[in-house]
Amino acid sequence: MNPMVEFCVSNLANGSQETYEILERDPNIDVLEYGCLSYCTKCSESFYAIVNGELVEADSPQELTKAIYQFIEENPLW
Repeated sequence: MNPMVEFCVSNLANGSQETYEILERDPNIDVLEYGCLSYCTKCSESFYAIVNGELVEADSPQELTKAIYQFIEENPLW
C-alpha cells in the first residue's frame, strides 16, 4: 500500500502544482486531486496537501515537497 497524497485544485492553481507533478512521477506514492478539501483558510495562506489523512503545509512548493517526503518517512503506513 502506497502513501496517499491529496491536493485541492485551488491550491494547485496557487502554486502547489510543482509538488503535485513531482509526486505524481513517484511510483511509490498515490496522488489524487480534488475540487475542494475544505481547508479554505490554509489554501489561501500556504501550500498544503493531505498525506495519509494528515495536513502537511509549507511556505513554498519546494518546501512542501520536502515536508511531504519527510512526513512519509517519519510516519510509515506499516
